Amino acid sequence: MRPDGPTMAAPEESLRRRKTGYSHPEPESPPVPGRDPAVSPAHLHAGTFWLTRIVLLKALAFVYFVAFLVAFHQNKQLIGDRGLLPCRVLLNNFRQYFQDKTSWEVFSYMPTILWLTDWSDMNSTLDSLALLGLGISSFVLITGCANMLLMAALWGLYMSLVNVGHVWYSFGWESQLLETGFLGIFLCPLWTLSRLPQHTPTSRIVLWGFRWLIFRIMFGATQPVPNPLAYYLHHSPWWFHRFETLSTHFIELLVPFFLFLGRRACIIHGALQILFQSRLREPRPGPARPGSTSSAADHYPCRVTGHASRRRLPDASAATARAILIVSGNLSFLNWLTMVPSLACFDDATLGFLFPSGPGSLKDRVLQMQREIRGARPKPRFGSVVRRAANVSLGILLAWLSVPVVLNLLSPIQVMNTHFNSLHIVNTYGAFGSISKERTEVILQGTASPSASAPDAVWEDYEFKCKPGDPSRRPCLISPYHYRLDWLMWFASFQTYEHNDWILHLAGKLLASDAEALSLLAHNPFASRPPPRWVRGEHYRYKFSRPGGRHATEGKWWVRKRIGAYFPPLSLEELRPYFRDRGWPLPQPL
Repeated sequence: MRPDGPTMAAPEESLRRRKTGYSHPEPESPPVPGRDPAVSPAHLHAGTFWLTRIVLLKALAFVYFVAFLVAFHQNKQLIGDRGLLPCRVLLNNFRQYFQDKTSWEVFSYMPTILWLTDWSDMNSTLDSLALLGLGISSFVLITGCANMLLMAALWGLYMSLVNVGHVWYSFGWESQLLETGFLGIFLCPLWTLSRLPQHTPTSRIVLWGFRWLIFRIMFGATQPVPNPLAYYLHHSPWWFHRFETLSTHFIELLVPFFLFLGRRACIIHGALQILFQSRLREPRPGPARPGSTSSAADHYPCRVTGHASRRRLPDASAATARAILIVSGNLSFLNWLTMVPSLACFDDATLGFLFPSGPGSLKDRVLQMQREIRGARPKPRFGSVVRRAANVSLGILLAWLSVPVVLNLLSPIQVMNTHFNSLHIVNTYGAFGSISKERTEVILQGTASPSASAPDAVWEDYEFKCKPGDPSRRPCLISPYHYRLDWLMWFASFQTYEHNDWILHLAGKLLASDAEALSLLAHNPFASRPPPRWVRGEHYRYKFSRPGGRHATEGKWWVRKRIGAYFPPLSLEELRPYFRDRGWPLPQPL
């Protein structure tokens, strides 16, 4: 006998729902007051990277914008027609060296658009490249969309500057930006300008390219230009520095392997790199040469402690948090750039909170595409097949170029911060070759005295934009901006002026009160007077003053002690033959 009625029908209906995976809304559940169910935010599914691509492109465009802004403001003074190291001289030297070679061989050794331009007005050409880069990066930053052509243009423009930039562009983050920018090209469709190009999903191969990059740049470095917070972090309690050391070892030795342990571990890795990223890459001071087998760190022994986030914020540990790194040290755009590949650890479900919800929003459109992907499989399009082949080719290229990098990582004598190809596609990153516990600075001084050796000669200091000089001047805060001359002045203090001949060029320009060179400085003591008759370089040892101590109560952030002469007093006439031998334009006194 089969009883009738709803009592027995309910379990049967419930079983049918479980089998079909479908369930009606509970009738007894009232709607949430004040919320329209039609516009309730839906949760994104894991495993897609549409929103990730937007965030990656915006972050990369921001770094490009800063880099091109620095180039626009400083290229003329550093590598322009009358720059400290004119790039025209470098190009002419290369042309003479390769005079028996084809144009392609010269270009492949030093790829730069400048080979195709007129060198009669190099300042205008350099400005044009920088302004074009600023325009394209601004568009990508504002809109969040790009195609391969725009991203390739950014990469090619910046590579053109790096390859002719002498020591001014030899910092490790220049290669890191080029490698990151190269991967950014393959994030995008070829022509389409859309934030959500429906038929061009983000390539997993490119995402793993970014993750492989962050894996390799997990080894620490230092910062030569301190800022105000660095003073207080330097004087932190001993237990704080011990904690930094412990966290550094954890993040640098263990966390990178989270990339290979599944989605959740990968997300944790990305979050730690952004919030607790403690590694600082060394800025390579030596000239970058393709196929280089030696690290600039080996040529420039590092002395970092005694300055901002010194290796008691780098020395004893590097820094605890990336946020602290950004506010505690002026590492140019390095910290910001290192965040970019870390973003590839997050999928749409993780980054969805960054985007507004609602009908027609980006998040809503991504959810619709996710539903379509979970439905019927679309027919393969010709463009999709071509793009997949291009992505596979990219993966093979990255794997092939990574071979020398991996061999270098496994070598007992690692070469750090160098590139193995002229395009800077896959590079090796690392820390300084050696660390010491003092900071030295070169202070440039001028005098109007007819005799440099006169006992009554008054020597007055030139002040740079950001590097330590006047002990009473508070450290600056400029990151992500980059004062290239200030950084190179710090590196020059490690060696003699014979190893840094550009510093004598700078001295000559100061003797002539050259307006372009003086624009790189913060204070010219002879601004309203005739140029100095003599300029010299003095070598000083710097350390932070002790809080509450005598120097600190006098308003001094630094305590400095003279080591000796860096280069002797020089006059403009003495430097003229030196300039002619190197093909440098002769400074003309005002």
